[in-house]
Amino acid sequence: MAKTKIAFYCQNCGASYPKWQGKCNACGEWNTIAEEVIEKSSPGSPGMSRASSKNSAQKINQIDLKEETRISTRDKELDRVLGNGIVPGSVILLGGEPGIGKSTLMLQMVMQLDKKTLYISGEESLQQIKLRADRIEGKQDTTYLLAATNTQKILHQLENEKPDLLIIDSIQTLHTDRIDSSPGSISQIRECASELIDLAKHAQTPVILIGHINKQGSIAGPKVLEHMVDAVLQFEGDRNHAYRILRAQKNRFGSTHELGIYEMEVNGLRPVSNPSDILMSKVDVNLSGTAIAASVEGMRPLLIEIQALVSSAVYGTPQRTTTGYSTKRLNMLLAVLEKRAGFKLAAKDVFLNITGGIHVDDPALDLAVVASILSSSENVPIDRTTCLAAEIGLAGEVRPVQRVQLRIAEAEKMGFDSIIISQQTEKVTSPTKIQVKRIQTINELVDLLF
Repeated sequence: MAKTKIAFYCQNCGASYPKWQGKCNACGEWNTIAEEVIEKSSPGSPGMSRASSKNSAQKINQIDLKEETRISTRDKELDRVLGNGIVPGSVILLGGEPGIGKSTLMLQMVMQLDKKTLYISGEESLQQIKLRADRIEGKQDTTYLLAATNTQKILHQLENEKPDLLIIDSIQTLHTDRIDSSPGSISQIRECASELIDLAKHAQTPVILIGHINKQGSIAGPKVLEHMVDAVLQFEGDRNHAYRILRAQKNRFGSTHELGIYEMEVNGLRPVSNPSDILMSKVDVNLSGTAIAASVEGMRPLLIEIQALVSSAVYGTPQRTTTGYSTKRLNMLLAVLEKRAGFKLAAKDVFLNITGGIHVDDPALDLAVVASILSSSENVPIDRTTCLAAEIGLAGEVRPVQRVQLRIAEAEKMGFDSIIISQQTEKVTSPTKIQVKRIQTINELVDLLF
């Protein structure tokens, strides 16, 4: 007779406790600890571990290292984020808001492959997936669909079908018979993920898990789930905009600095090959409060339009509102302008927006943010053929940023006449037609632009 064990888990971070308490000591949240009934397997029961008892320790110099051939997804944006394809035996966790397009992205990807794929759905019926597949238009003879939530049934299907790729939509809907708790609970998510990871490592079958996110924007379930998988992808974007951003928060087989950009259309997600073209408005008239920043995400250069609006504060406390940019970073730049450049912005409302509905953390945006704020404050437009790329220090100095050569090349390709960078930036090696202007302080920026 199996022994029944009762444990208490935080539904926010997954921390376990021997008894109930009001506050979680791990994440600091209140009223998130819930009771879960766990059925402990007997020591000789199947499923405890599928690892072979014949495994033994080996010397590191005796391990045979062979080059693993990655599976190309036929999607340049997804391959870029994953690090040039899917590694056999890897487990990938894809998270995002409801309705952002996670299932569409995965179904569109598997219908472009020549590999045999098993798509497990715990949320939609097979007819609903078929309607989406007809809208996307792709290969349907290599994709197998199964509506199931029990991991034992899924593992049985895997033994029969032997697919080259497994998609789980979503991990929160699965449950295993080894745990006597409801689907979506902390223990169920952790145990189901452990069984699928064990399968992926032994059968060398890559597994992609689609996960929900909580109201804080992180993937729902225990934090240990993100440590168990090989890659964590975040699919984000404003549902009021057509563009979606795919980022890698963790990747054991590639960089976490790359990003993919998609445009949501009627027949699916279209990869955007030239994001600089969509992130800048096509307005020919020079307007005050706009500046173009030369940013880099990973090895991908982006030209981003920064919009600022500075107006007199109507209420007692001035407003500081940003969209796609850090509010704390904005407050720091405003303090530098007040202290080092003498601009009185303490009694002004400042609104900042990055066009396209994306969020960028590149410090090279500092110079363009300062230029757009000054342009709106003085009501003097900035030349549309000029872009900026530099970081601002607390002393008001203009600091250099990385990959300047890449930023200059992208600006030249997009037809810009000049780019403003830091005086301390290394010398540009390759010859360019674009004019490179160097400044040392924000006071020089004011003299140069206004």
